[in-house]
Amino acid sequence: MDLVTQFSHFAAALGIGLLIGLERGWKKRAEQPGRRAAGIRTFAITGLLGGLAGATAQSLGGAGSVAGGLVLGLTFLGYAVIITLFCIEENRAARTFSATTAIAGLLTFALGAYALIGSPTVAGAVAVTAAGLLALRQPMHGWLRKINENELRSVIVLLAMTFIALPVVPGDPVGPFGGVNPREIWIIAIVLAGVSFLGYAAVRYFGFHRGVLIAAAAGALVSSTAVTIANARRAAKGEGETGILAAGVAVATAVSFVRVSAIVAALNPSMLVFVLPPLVAATAAAAAFAVICAYGRRSQDARGRATRFHNPFGFWSVVGLAALLALIVFAGRAANEWFGAAGVLLGSLVLGLAEVDSIVVSVARLAPQPLSLMVAADAVLAAVLSNTVSKVALGVAVGGSDFARRMAILAAACIGSAAGAYWLYTALYSA
Repeated sequence: MDLVTQFSHFAAALGIGLLIGLERGWKKRAEQPGRRAAGIRTFAITGLLGGLAGATAQSLGGAGSVAGGLVLGLTFLGYAVIITLFCIEENRAARTFSATTAIAGLLTFALGAYALIGSPTVAGAVAVTAAGLLALRQPMHGWLRKINENELRSVIVLLAMTFIALPVVPGDPVGPFGGVNPREIWIIAIVLAGVSFLGYAAVRYFGFHRGVLIAAAAGALVSSTAVTIANARRAAKGEGETGILAAGVAVATAVSFVRVSAIVAALNPSMLVFVLPPLVAATAAAAAFAVICAYGRRSQDARGRATRFHNPFGFWSVVGLAALLALIVFAGRAANEWFGAAGVLLGSLVLGLAEVDSIVVSVARLAPQPLSLMVAADAVLAAVLSNTVSKVALGVAVGGSDFARRMAILAAACIGSAAGAYWLYTALYSA
């Protein structure tokens, strides 16, 4: 390591100490000097001490060598003893119980050492994360006081699904026609659970009316189908006014139309002239339906009633729905395999019942060869059409009669406006 690089790594170690020390010092800024175990200067020196220990270990053959490991380990142990003793005295004087300062000091030392023996960029990123967690003490304690058992369980399950189960789920397809990928099924389940939890959290934070609409718009960036399933389940359980839940689906539908247009624009702008007119018309229809449902007379009457979601999501229900959507994807792939290029429209119709993005991505890459721009655009619109119709099916199967009726009106408005725009454009295009 040359001199300039070594100085830059020491600068990173110092910056790590200053960053964490700034947060710790600001928290205890009201304390008089000598009344706290560690402030900004102590943490800055701790970062440099860790960097010096790391540099010394490197010069003795690296942290993995006997000499380097001993120097690094013994220095860390000595620092740990000193900072722990001082924090014990601080707690005794203040009559409190807290290990935060001691742990933050140990982390600062370790990150300072890693800035010299590893990656200063990674060490800096971890330091920023640690400082953020330390600064969020009050909000995090407030969230902890408000969270109930169902919410805690759901958070743990969602995190376990994402960070424990997902890495070990097989990623190789199983079965014919390209098969079904177990990892894709699990990702669908995570998306369904995540969107449902997002809606729950938004309602808790923003209130029912605004929370449902905000969560729908955010969730639709990932999957409007997941938003539809979540809101249908809420409607079936009577958790909130059906009109607002339907308005959330309409918002998600409008966002999904915009998302499809953006994907086409990014991958194959030449197709935009064919898909944009019907999608713009359908977006306008969905937005108008959302406004009517959200601000209609019944919704205004229900606005004063308190509404609460009882459970963020059900594990087995989202896994079952994910498996169902995976079967739909498998059927769409089988249709493409059986009918070849002629089955693109049929495959798009079947696949669109579950999701649209993968169809848009794959079809956009097939135009203008081997598919013409018009055929590719028709395949994209077919997927959008079936996905819109699937919202009615989900309303009937999951959401109950009132919710299903609203989904039918939404689908009819979107399809009717899109069909009119498509007919008008093709008539002008062929003229």
